[in-house]
Amino acid sequence: MKSVIYGFCLAIQFLTRIPIPVQCPWNSKTSKWALRSYPFVGLIIGIIMMIMYMALESYLPAFFLTLLIISSWVWITGGLHLDGWMDVADAVGSNAPLEKKWVIMKDPHVGSFGHIALLFLLAWKAVLVYEMIHFDMFIMSILFIVTYSRLGVVMLMIFLPTAKNEGLAWEWKKNLSRNDLIFAIIPVVILSLLFPAFFFYAPAYILFVILYGRWVIRTFKGTNGDLLGAAIEGGELWGLVVTWIYFSFVMA
Repeated sequence: MKSVIYGFCLAIQFLTRIPIPVQCPWNSKTSKWALRSYPFVGLIIGIIMMIMYMALESYLPAFFLTLLIISSWVWITGGLHLDGWMDVADAVGSNAPLEKKWVIMKDPHVGSFGHIALLFLLAWKAVLVYEMIHFDMFIMSILFIVTYSRLGVVMLMIFLPTAKNEGLAWEWKKNLSRNDLIFAIIPVVILSLLFPAFFFYAPAYILFVILYGRWVIRTFKGTNGDLLGAAIEGGELWGLVVTWIYFSFVMA
């Protein structure tokens, strides 16, 4: 039981800025439970954003509420995944050979492609949130999006190889097996049973994981921490686009 608790705390400490004043040991059991807990952490992030939205919806105009949602979204995660998004954009934008791409991703300095990718990511997120913010089911969709995006990363870790036998992604993956997906999938199963109208996210995110995974293998031959962080950001944007399409054309 201690491994479960420590693993859950490790996942919160790694994926969010939520203060957890506990020194958690890192070993094969706690790291395994940390990865199993990724979607649960997404669920917590979604609940926090839901509470904030429900508390302020009646008092703020749509554009202020949109900015607050985007800002809190970035703050809760500490910009960790945005860093991966920018590093991957710099590597891809360089059109360099594979080994040079890895060097660019490790560079702590952000290049022009990274800044451009960040600008467009946040702009698209803001526009999509603004367009949907007054839909009745909007805030519930955020709950699904942040949870499914983190489940997607667990799936990528399980099914894709790491590019190199070193680094953070390799340290996480080496204690992971396909059986761990059974535990990681629990939050989305619960959400889907409680709110069956949102079941359309399941095939949408399966498609995302397949497409992103194939692109990673073709472009980088394997994953690393930056590519997995970019998968979370890309998965969230994918979820917002799918939600907008569903609200605008299916439910309409």
